[in-house]
Amino acid sequence: MTALLDGKSAIVTGAGSGVGRASALRFADEGARVLVADIDLDNAKETVRQIEGRGGAAVAVEVDVADEAAVEGMIAAAVDGFGRLDILFNNVGIPTPRLGMSFEDHTLADFNRLVAVNLGGVFLGCKYAVVQFKKQGDGGVILNTGSVAGLVAWGGTVYGATKGGVLQLTRAVAVEVAPFGIRVNAICPAAMPLTGFMAAGGLQADEAQQAAIAEKVGAQHPLGHAITAEDCAEAALYLVSDAARNVTGVALPVDGGYVAR
Repeated sequence: MTALLDGKSAIVTGAGSGVGRASALRFADEGARVLVADIDLDNAKETVRQIEGRGGAAVAVEVDVADEAAVEGMIAAAVDGFGRLDILFNNVGIPTPRLGMSFEDHTLADFNRLVAVNLGGVFLGCKYAVVQFKKQGDGGVILNTGSVAGLVAWGGTVYGATKGGVLQLTRAVAVEVAPFGIRVNAICPAAMPLTGFMAAGGLQADEAQQAAIAEKVGAQHPLGHAITAEDCAEAALYLVSDAARNVTGVALPVDGGYVAR
C-alpha cells in the first residue's frame, strides 16, 4: 500500500459489485474512508464487510442515482460521516434492457431510463459534489464512468448516446470548475464480460460460458485481454489521486487498445 488516498473521503456509486466494488476496495486500501453507495443495500454492505476485513473504513448507503434527493443526501451523508468530501466516483451505469437489441426496438421508456441513470445520475452527482467542493473551498475530484461506447459506435446505440453525454459533461464541467481546484475526469471501459454487466443486460452464462465470452472479447483488443473490474479500479485510483493533480477533462480508455486501432 502506498497510501495514495490517505485521509481522503470518497464516495463510490454502484459500489456493491463490479467496477464500483473493485474501486471502493482499492480506494480504501490506499487510505480513503469510503461511502459505499448502491441501489442494493445488501451488496453495499458486503463491500463494506470486505473493506473492513482488509483493515479499511467504510459505510454503506442505499442510493438511486436517478433520485435527486437521494443523491443530495448521499453527499450529505459522506460529509456528516467523514467531515468533508474529497472524491466522488460516479460509477453507476445500466445496460440496454437486452444486449444486442436494435435501435428501433428501444421504447421511449427504455430511452428515458437509460438517460435518467447513465447521464442523469452523473449530472446529479457532479452538481452536488461541486456544490460541496465549493463550500469547502479547497478543491476536489470527480470521476465518471463513461464507456468505449461513448467514444465510438460500439455497443447499444442509446446506451452509447448516454455515455457520449457523460463524456461531454465531464469535459465541460472540468473546464468550468478548474478555477476552483476541482478536477473532473472519466474512464471508458471496453466490454467487461466478467463483471455481471452482461447479466444485467439479460445475457445469462455459466462460468465456462463467461470464460469463453471473455476470451472472444479479449481477442478484439490489440492487447488480447478482456477488461476486468480491477483494470478499471487501477485507472480510477490514478485519476482520483494527487498523482493526476494536473490531469482534468480526460476520457481515459481502459480497452486494451480497442479505440486506437
